[in-house]
Amino acid sequence: MIGHLITYARSRSSRTIGLVFAAQGVLFGTWAAMIPLVKQKFGLDEAELGLLLLSLQGGVLIMNPFSVPVLHRLGAPAAALISLALTAGFFTLPMLAPDIITLGIALFLAGAGFATVNVAINTCASMLEIRDKIRIMSTSHGLWSAGAMTGSALTSLATGLGLGAAWWSAGLALLVGALSWLLKPDLLPLDNRQKHERKAQGGQKFAWPSSALWIIILLSLCTNITEGTMADWSAVFLREVVHSEEYAVGWGFSAYAFCMAAGRFFGDGLIANFGAAKMLRVGGAVAALGLLLLSFVPVMPFALLWFALVGAGVSLGAPILYAAAAKVPGMAEGAGLATMNTFAMVGFFGGPVLIGFIAKAWNLPVAFALIGLAAVWWAWKAVKVEQ
Repeated sequence: MIGHLITYARSRSSRTIGLVFAAQGVLFGTWAAMIPLVKQKFGLDEAELGLLLLSLQGGVLIMNPFSVPVLHRLGAPAAALISLALTAGFFTLPMLAPDIITLGIALFLAGAGFATVNVAINTCASMLEIRDKIRIMSTSHGLWSAGAMTGSALTSLATGLGLGAAWWSAGLALLVGALSWLLKPDLLPLDNRQKHERKAQGGQKFAWPSSALWIIILLSLCTNITEGTMADWSAVFLREVVHSEEYAVGWGFSAYAFCMAAGRFFGDGLIANFGAAKMLRVGGAVAALGLLLLSFVPVMPFALLWFALVGAGVSLGAPILYAAAAKVPGMAEGAGLATMNTFAMVGFFGGPVLIGFIAKAWNLPVAFALIGLAAVWWAWKAVKVEQ
């Protein structure tokens, strides 16, 4: 069950890809922990915060189709490193924004950078899986989750101890930018070995989804709505529904991300032994249970356990569905991923916007319960996915 982890650790290319995943996770986890600070700084209610998050979604949706020509122009490894460094800077800007308009622009740029990193580094992972005939997608996503958990926990602790959010995020951006530069010698050769294949590839660079891709997209909407809700609303949920202490508002996301990471680290072995469809179905059921318990029993310390259940349930969703999208026949390198992302990221970034309106009309526990029902549907339809 851990043989795939040993293979991953021994491969220099795998380790490098994993570091990019982890660095992107740290950036996103840092942002997740800072959302309550942004909400408080600008005096936003739930619906206004949801609308603000549309800026992030807009950057993702607009950039997703353009990420494919960027990948074909620069190669997936170079695109991943350049966009990672830029995204690090963009995620720093929200804490420096003097007004809501500047904040919206900053989030739009961060979303555009996030989209490009996402498509590029998942393409790199798929390239390496095909070239070396190994499974690394789930473990790589596990490193993203570990990074998100670390970023959220450290940011929550740092701001709770009085360290300025702007200084913290700026220092983190410099570290991620330096990491992007240091990884060049190890990641860029992956593209050099594949360049002749990339130039020779046919297939559509972006297309309306086929029936096979539509199934993947609809399931991704469910998993991404769950992930986006945890990222954008977990800290707010703990502060305003659970009434946790200030230093603990980031712990819900950390518990969620910890179990997500654990599931993904074991995921490549589990998928090989039990199959992608079965693991996706079990995950949907577990995520639904966690979300419904959060809605009906929102008390500490049980809330942290419920967040952990959601993380375990959603853990293999992205690795299974990204790998499946990357292998849809008749599409050029990265095109299946980009097409899926264009639709599925509506769930990741648009779902939290919907949560804001539902929370304003009713409350956050009702909104979380509705996401739980979406997870029930995903568990029901998971049997349709094949790898």
